[in-house]
Amino acid sequence: MYDLIIVGGGPAGASAAIYAARKRLKTLMILEEWGGQSNVSVDIQNWIGTPHIAGAGLADALKKHVLEYAGEYLDVKSPMRAGAVVFDDTKVSVTLSNGETVEAAALFVATGANRRKLDAAGADEFEHKGLTYCASCDGPLFADQDVAVIGGGNAAFETALQLLAYCKTVTLLNRSTEFRADEITVTAAKMHLNMKIITGAATTTVVGEKFVSGLRYKDLTTNEETLLPVTGIFVEIGLIPNSAWLGSSVELTETKQVVVDPRTQRTSNPRIWAAGDITNGIYHQNNIASGDAVKALEDIYVSVRKNVK
Repeated sequence: MYDLIIVGGGPAGASAAIYAARKRLKTLMILEEWGGQSNVSVDIQNWIGTPHIAGAGLADALKKHVLEYAGEYLDVKSPMRAGAVVFDDTKVSVTLSNGETVEAAALFVATGANRRKLDAAGADEFEHKGLTYCASCDGPLFADQDVAVIGGGNAAFETALQLLAYCKTVTLLNRSTEFRADEITVTAAKMHLNMKIITGAATTTVVGEKFVSGLRYKDLTTNEETLLPVTGIFVEIGLIPNSAWLGSSVELTETKQVVVDPRTQRTSNPRIWAAGDITNGIYHQNNIASGDAVKALEDIYVSVRKNVK
């Protein structure tokens, strides 16, 4: 039996694996692919210590770093998918996609989330060509340009506030006439002279040649279509956490995020911890996922050595 099973190969999973091996916890790491959501990013500029790195480069760097520790204290199964989770007073059991069942004293979950994709003509064609799902990664590339943000929650308005610092104009489009974002954040965005908000608007088409040059949206009241000239489109319409495989083993939010204690990253289950985009943390970025994973490992180490009492 292992001390720890880690599921996930992004920044959180990799950080957890490295720290677990260095602490000499007998660890099994299970992952489908290295790198997480950033795998598809062309140029990541906010991974601390590395001014520029492509998503594929980050994935490769994470893989190399983790495999430096593979051996006596760390086993890696890849590509592999985790299935059903069963637990009792002494252990956690995870069924793998190959039918094997593995057991450990503790489980660390870092399977992340998938961005909800924009359902509009041309959206797939222009992804990474002006249309992006990561303002933290790509925002500075659009300095002094006209851009659009699609969404009405906190993530959309926080993205708008970030972009307002260096973009020429920011236009936020929301399908509803009401916002899911908190009033303080909405008010902060509205205070900017270069901010425009359009409600009751459904994006129908992303237009451009080699790169984005605009988008078409439909007024949901009049059905009238309008062309909005922009060179950047930031989509913030939600995340879909990869948490279905956990079943009822941990508490989930209404949106299926894993609920964690922000001090320790422990879930409602005393043998399961989580970090990264799968959790109900307020902010989700690579650096935060990595840091929260390290925090979790410190707590896991103490708990495992105390037999998870």
